[in-house]
Amino acid sequence: MQGNSKAIERYIVLYIPWLLALMCKSDSVLSYLVAWLGSFFIFLITLSGWVRPIPKDRTMAEQLMRPLFIIQIIFAGYMCCTSIFYFLNSLGYENFKQVTFHALHDKDTLGLIAQCQRYYCLAHASFITGVLIFMNYPTKKKYHIESTKLANLLMAAAVISFPVSLFFLKVPGLSQFYYQFSSLSFIAGTLALAFAIPLKKVGNTIICLALYSFNFYQALISGFKEPIIISVLVLGIFLYPNYKKIVTITFVPLMLLLFLVLPTYNHIFRSAAWNGDTSSDEASQAALSAALNTDDGEVEDTNWDFLVYRLSEIDMFTKFVQSTPKTIDYYGLDLIKQSLIALVPRVLWPSKPITEDLIMQRVYDAGVVNRNSVVSAKPAYVVDAYLSGGEFGIFFYLFAYGAIAQLISVKAEKLFGGYILGTALIFSGLFQIMWRGISFEFIFNTIFWSYVSMLLIHKILVGTHILKEV
Repeated sequence: MQGNSKAIERYIVLYIPWLLALMCKSDSVLSYLVAWLGSFFIFLITLSGWVRPIPKDRTMAEQLMRPLFIIQIIFAGYMCCTSIFYFLNSLGYENFKQVTFHALHDKDTLGLIAQCQRYYCLAHASFITGVLIFMNYPTKKKYHIESTKLANLLMAAAVISFPVSLFFLKVPGLSQFYYQFSSLSFIAGTLALAFAIPLKKVGNTIICLALYSFNFYQALISGFKEPIIISVLVLGIFLYPNYKKIVTITFVPLMLLLFLVLPTYNHIFRSAAWNGDTSSDEASQAALSAALNTDDGEVEDTNWDFLVYRLSEIDMFTKFVQSTPKTIDYYGLDLIKQSLIALVPRVLWPSKPITEDLIMQRVYDAGVVNRNSVVSAKPAYVVDAYLSGGEFGIFFYLFAYGAIAQLISVKAEKLFGGYILGTALIFSGLFQIMWRGISFEFIFNTIFWSYVSMLLIHKILVGTHILKEV
């Protein structure tokens, strides 16, 4: 087992940026910048192993799918770091050029932005505290799998889990299981591809490349940016241990290119495909061509709008903070009760309240969107934590979020014989929703049933003697 955690003083250091930002709250700009930069400080002291040493059972490149890395970078990075564009926009900047000074006098707006950024900083510190406290690797292995069978098992997992996901999609009341097995198929196929290439397994490589291409195409015509970015990111992470230089040279510029092109691509694709007049294939081709050939000025405008209002969710957060607790009291345990209702599969309770309706009710009550609007604006996990109990709610629920993610990762490695099957496949496949914290009802439902699925998959692998007791 890894040595004992560092002294409590090092955990307290995680909260210094939040405390400093709180002390500066009379100056909204300074307070915001302290809180925003504070998250980068948290990244630095946790990813370097200063607060608690990084597990030594694998090299850093070989454990990037553990919560300390993948969830912190995506979940905390998205939550805490992307608001800078909204902040700059509020100061009168557009495409990084100051065009007006009017917003500088809007102290209420700047104050709300700074307040929400302080909440983000507190959430980051609380989340990573939960991760670090329960980061106990390596686990004592109870099961193992022969290394020669691993590549074929990963490919089989990708091939089998895909039709299983389609089965759940077709069965009324069980569609929630479609998403976890679809994600598992994608992770398994990508991991299998990363295994097959260095092993020079031609057959496996061709099959896995076909699976990856299919998944990437599905992401491309989904109308959403996140699946496309995740597809490229995950492949890069899995290939990185064996091809560090190649991945760094190719995937880093590719990720930057995606962020430049995708806002325009998605805007054009949705306009063409979602009105029903154009097929997904035609809309995709037209959108890709337009995104690559659009005038630079148009691209800048589209990208800036994306960076300000869609990359970050702070605009929505400020609206919730304006109404709670001023006009709407904290929800206390109400959101937890609604989450327990959401746990029951609709096949067992056909008249169960629609989860999205439950979530949107608090959105309408806060005046975030108009009740007659067709826009879906579900609050993020940190927003629900705030709505449940203010700063204490953020500390408690974000600590629990990190702790649960870490405990599940440890459990998966114990059940599936180590990091590759445990964390890289099962945890990343079934619990990928934790990379992007969403509303309580959805996150609790998915974690609970994904845990059940994990236990069932373990039983199947043990029963078929693919996993053997140590």
